[in-house]
Amino acid sequence: MKRSGFADLPLHGGHVPAWLAGRMTKLGTAIVENILLHYGRSELLTRLSDPYWFQALGCVMGMDWHSSGITTSVMGALKRGLNHRGHELGLYICGGRGKHSRKTPDELRSFAANLHLEGESLVRTSRLTARIDNNAVADGFQLYLHNFIVSTGGEWVVIQQGMNGDAGIARRYHWHSATVRDFTSAPHTAIVGAHQGVIMNLVDADAKPAQDALLAIVREHPEATLREIQKLEMPAHHDVRVENVDLKRLGAVLAVAYEREFRDFASLLLLEKLGPRTLQSLALIAEVVHGAPSRFSDPARFSFALGGKDRHPFPVPLKTYDESIAVLRRGLDQAKLGDIDKIEGFKRLDRFVRAIEEHCQPIADFPAIVAHEHAISASLDGRSVFDDRKKPRQKQMSLF
Repeated sequence: MKRSGFADLPLHGGHVPAWLAGRMTKLGTAIVENILLHYGRSELLTRLSDPYWFQALGCVMGMDWHSSGITTSVMGALKRGLNHRGHELGLYICGGRGKHSRKTPDELRSFAANLHLEGESLVRTSRLTARIDNNAVADGFQLYLHNFIVSTGGEWVVIQQGMNGDAGIARRYHWHSATVRDFTSAPHTAIVGAHQGVIMNLVDADAKPAQDALLAIVREHPEATLREIQKLEMPAHHDVRVENVDLKRLGAVLAVAYEREFRDFASLLLLEKLGPRTLQSLALIAEVVHGAPSRFSDPARFSFALGGKDRHPFPVPLKTYDESIAVLRRGLDQAKLGDIDKIEGFKRLDRFVRAIEEHCQPIADFPAIVAHEHAISASLDGRSVFDDRKKPRQKQMSLF
């Protein structure tokens, strides 16, 4: 296993409202296109198989920063935005939640037939990953989501999620064809979920004697069974707290956004005249596109790009969201015409923020940042799911 993760993903109820879902589709598609343009399909799949990066992607798209809903909403947004352009972009997303997961085999066969890939082999892989995580890894989680992302070259990633309703916890599993050598010996790129005590994992490398004998069941503590997995602790509390964020990294983003000399230079890099709030958003989006794997150890930080639908750390600023999408789209459209200056500006912006972080070492004032975001929220059309709830009608007093 090249990279692994282990995290709490609290189960959240509710749904993604239409005003956010549409924007997530546009922003997620633009981020993916940027990665494809700069780094290619294989790198995109590698990132999708990384639970840290995946969580950061969901945060920067305005979802609840730590909940299980990130998985469903991000994969749904990417499927809506990318599949109708699958032939152009060279990848396709199959499956989804519930009944959509059962459509995976037919979707894979259809995709494979158009590209002369071995459809039945992909279907078998899809079923194997689901059965292993649902049955061979007896950790108390029942799968309810299965997404299979496949490229025109046959490389694939599986992202699936299970639920433990009694514990109120979800567990997300990541697979990547580049790291799987044997489906019966430590095949996962990552297993992400809460510590649930003793589990049985019959596909772990240490379980080979049990496979051979078909008699003994190997029961090991997760620290032994998943010993290569790094722990990404996603706490149960809904609010974003100071301990969830690297204040030095966030401080560099805010310095670039709000300190005049840095802001002017950052705008010049992007070839755009941008306000500080949009620069803050774009700097974090640029890091999702260009950042090194080590940069995603604090995914909560990326919720300071466009907030969260549950108001944590602040309501989603719709004006900033729309302007960020517009800037990204303009860059992509110009790149298609051969003018790459604007799209390259995001790479330069990411390097500039890291230089500020390294040389100036600004530290963010966390309470002041959150207070500021709430103070300017109304001016940016800040919105949350709580604003969508219908207010109870007041009874009118009868005069007769």
